This record gives sequence, structure tokens and C-alpha cells, in this order.
Amino acid sequence: MRQGIDTVEIPRIEKLLADLDEEALLDFFTETELADAGSGAGRAQKLAARFAAKEACCKLFPKEICLGSIEPVDFSVARNGYGQPTVVPGERARAVMDLYQVREIGLSMTHTDSSATAIASAESKPTHAPWYGKLIYHALPIRRKVVLENLNRVFGNTLEQDQIVKIAQAFYAHHFRCFGEFLRMPFLSQAGKEALIRIEGGEHLEAAREKGKGVLLLTGHFGNWEVSTVAGIAQFREYHGLFHFIRRPLKPKWLNDFVMRRFRKAGFGTLDKAGSLDDILDLLENNEIVVSIFDQFTVKKYGIPSEFFGHQAHTFKSLAVLGQCTGAPVIPASSWREPNGKHVLRFEPPVEIVTEGRTRDIISKNTKRFNETLERIVLRHPEQWIWMHKRWKKVRQD
Repeated sequence: MRQGIDTVEIPRIEKLLADLDEEALLDFFTETELADAGSGAGRAQKLAARFAAKEACCKLFPKEICLGSIEPVDFSVARNGYGQPTVVPGERARAVMDLYQVREIGLSMTHTDSSATAIASAESKPTHAPWYGKLIYHALPIRRKVVLENLNRVFGNTLEQDQIVKIAQAFYAHHFRCFGEFLRMPFLSQAGKEALIRIEGGEHLEAAREKGKGVLLLTGHFGNWEVSTVAGIAQFREYHGLFHFIRRPLKPKWLNDFVMRRFRKAGFGTLDKAGSLDDILDLLENNEIVVSIFDQFTVKKYGIPSEFFGHQAHTFKSLAVLGQCTGAPVIPASSWREPNGKHVLRFEPPVEIVTEGRTRDIISKNTKRFNETLERIVLRHPEQWIWMHKRWKKVRQD
């Protein structure tokens, strides 16, 4: 078990409290932490223990501290229903924890009159690989070499090889279940489809549309995307006919025709990745929703090099261009399957778009932000992404 330990001298925190007002203290502590510490005697001891806890959490990930990926402020301490201290990771801290497949961080804090000490213990996130996932991995290893190469590219420095293999086996099991769900969907009633999925963050999508500039939906191949799209977005009945997917045709053709029939029946429009700029601009002007499937390799003509999990990956530049030129909010969307078989479709707050600087730099910075958003989504449920896709393929120069 990974552990981090840190000790903070209480006079150091007393000086901090004397020198800073409450607003400035928010650079070091959350409002909840300040409230839990109270305002009377013992406040410095309690805050010292919390600061030691933040430092101890950081020591679990020394490489990321050196790289500046996380800071103590990315962790906070709260009390659970039993009054026990628990670690609440921020967005950046949660991404690092997911990279190491850490489910949660256990915490022990104590203090004396002169110092406070905290011990943070990382608890691993177990990966369940069903028997049929293991069977497919060994007996029908479709693109297994690519899957393992991609997984090692992302997790090779943070996980043991047996853990990476287990994610690969869970990945095959996930896609086996996807195929069964895909075949079953046409035979489900509307009520059955709605019971299959839960919507989270719908308010973010609604708030984005209220701006009247249309919405750009940033997403990828997460969970059972085809099922969650039909069953989930269809629940936004007031948006029927307003969703339009930019996508490549699937292979083989019969599968593409089958999916397209299902999309049209659900009220979704589709746009080709090439030659649809005018249509996209018209849709955004009409305050409609354009869905960009952003996690695929693209050729030199349509993309730019941008880091994805620390490696150069040629990435579509169209979303950054559209976001900059139209002012349409970019809303991340993802889906995943929970252990009980129910699917979740989540919409998140908009990605903050860079607007100042040279056009080329703006496109590069915003594309990187989109890739970073996708990284966090992939890491939440790594077995439910398309690891068989050659995302880091070399770009032909001719």
C-alpha cells in the first residue's frame, strides 16, 4: 500500500492566520475546511492537521508533484457522516489518482501543542475482468497488440503489467456486453430504454443553450456510446431533432446503415466529417447542438499535433476553430456502464476557451484543453474506452 506522511509545525499556521484574511486563506484551504476548523481556540491545530494531510496526499505521487500536475490545494479534507476525516480530491487530483488506479485515500490525522501529523494511504481501485473477457483476450485477441501498446503508453509508468492485462481483459468484456446491448435495444420499450440509463448534468446543457449560440458537444467512444445516445439523449424530448453528430461512416456498410436508421428514428441528424462546415455553422446559428466525436486519429489535412496522455497525437482542429469563431460553448459529454448494468450519460460544465493571442496558438491551446478533458474521462473507467484504435498513429507527410 502506498503511503505518504507529513508533519506541519503549528506556529507556521498561526503565522499564516495572523498574516492573511479569510479570503486569502482560500488559496490554501477550502471554505469547508475553514468552517470545520472553527474560529476559536484550536483553530491553528486543526488547520495544521489538514495542511499536513494535503502534503501527505501529494507525497503519494512524487512524480506528479515534480511535474506540477498536482499541488496540495488539489486535495481537501472533509468529515463523513461518522465524523471521520476523508480526502476529497479536486479535478486534477482525481485524474492523477485514476492514472494510478487509486480508488480513494485513507487518512489519519493527529496533533500536539506544537505540531500536526497526517498519514495518507492509497487504496487501489480493483479491476474486475469477467471470465468471458479473459476468454476473448486469450482465444479471440482482436487487435490485442494495439490494445496492450496503447494501455502501456498510458499506464506503463504507473501500473504493474498484470494490472494492465486485467484492464485489457475488462475492455474485451465491456465490448462483448456492448454488442449484446446493441442487439437488444430495438426490442426494448421506451420505458425499458429510459430505465436503462441515468442522466447527470443536464442543467449544463440547458444553460449552454440559453446563450443562444448553439452548443458544441465534446465527446468520444466512452461506455456504450451508441446505446446511451439513443436511450439517453432521447429523454430530452424538447431537444428532439436538435442533436447532430459529426461522424465517419462505420464499416461494414450494413452496420453503418443499421446505426443510421436507429439514429434517424431517435431524431438525430448526422454530418460527414469532411465538407460539412457550412451546415455546422447554420446549425449553431439556429441554436442547435453539434456533437464532435473527438478521440480519433485524423490525417494531417484536418488536424494538428497535440499531446494526449503525454504523447503526440494528431487531433482534429475543427472543434477549436468552431469554438473560437462562433462563441458556442463546448460541453463535455461521456457515458459509462455501472456494475449493476445501468448506464450513465453525463454532461459537464463547459470547457473554458482561450480567446486571446495568435490564431494558431489559440487553436493549439484549446485543442490541448479538449484532449486533457478527454484524458480525465478515459481514466475514470479505462476499460470502457476504445483501446483498439490507433490513436497515436504517425502522420503521413505526403
